[in-house]
Amino acid sequence: MRARLVVFPIKGRNWCFAKSLDSVSSSQSSSSPPKLKDLWRKINADGVSTKQNMETVADFVADKMNRGWVALEKAPQGSIKSKIHSLGVKLLSRVKPTEIFLKSVSENVTKVEITYPASLNPRLVRRRLRHMAIRGSAIHKKNFYGSVTLLPLTSAFSGSERLLLLVSDCSKSWSSLVRNGKENDSKDDLKLDSQSPWVLQPSKDLERLIAGKNGDDGLASNTISRICDMYHLEKNDVLKYRD
Repeated sequence: MRARLVVFPIKGRNWCFAKSLDSVSSSQSSSSPPKLKDLWRKINADGVSTKQNMETVADFVADKMNRGWVALEKAPQGSIKSKIHSLGVKLLSRVKPTEIFLKSVSENVTKVEITYPASLNPRLVRRRLRHMAIRGSAIHKKNFYGSVTLLPLTSAFSGSERLLLLVSDCSKSWSSLVRNGKENDSKDDLKLDSQSPWVLQPSKDLERLIAGKNGDDGLASNTISRICDMYHLEKNDVLKYRD
C-alpha cells in the first residue's frame, strides 16, 4: 500500500509529521472487515515469530476499532454512541502526536510519498523522519517489557520499525518490505525489492501556505486548516504539534 506523509515546520523548530487520510480511507474501503478465522490462520502459520503474532493481533484490533470509530462518529447527537465518541475524543487528546503518527504507519505500507515545503532540504526531511523512527523504536523497546498494555506499544513500535525501513538508504532493507508484506499487496508494491520505497515530493503550494507565517506562536489555525484540507490531514492531530 502507498501512503503520503506530509512534513512541515509548524512552530519554530517544531515540525509536524502526519499521514494523509486519503490513503487510509482507500485502504479500508477496498478491503473487507477482518475475520477471527483469518486471524487464527495467520497466528498459527508455520515459521511465524511471537513478535509477528503480536503485531498481527494488534493490527486486527486496531482495524476493528477504526471501523467502529467511524460508526460512533456518525451516531445521532445525544445518543449513547455519540457520548462514547465524545469521551474517546477526550482520551485521544492526551495521546502524543508522534505516537499517533507512528501508529498510522502500518506494516502493509510498502511505499511512501513524502510531501514537504519546496524550500526545505530533502536530506534534512528524511533525517528528521529517521530520527523520529529511531527514537520511537528506542522508547517503545524500553517501555515494552514493563508495560501491561502491550497492544498500543506494539502498534507504535511496529510503526517505528516500518518507518525506519521505508526511509532507509539500504536496498537490503527495501527487499525486506516485500518479504514481510501483506498477502493483499498489489503487483506494483511487489516490485519494490530493487526500487526505493520513498519518493520525495517538494511542494510549492505547501511552501506558499507556510511562507513567513511560522512565528513564535506557530502557524495560525486557518493556515493549518487549509493545509489539512489540501492534503487530507486530521486537524486535531496536526494542532497537537503546535500546541
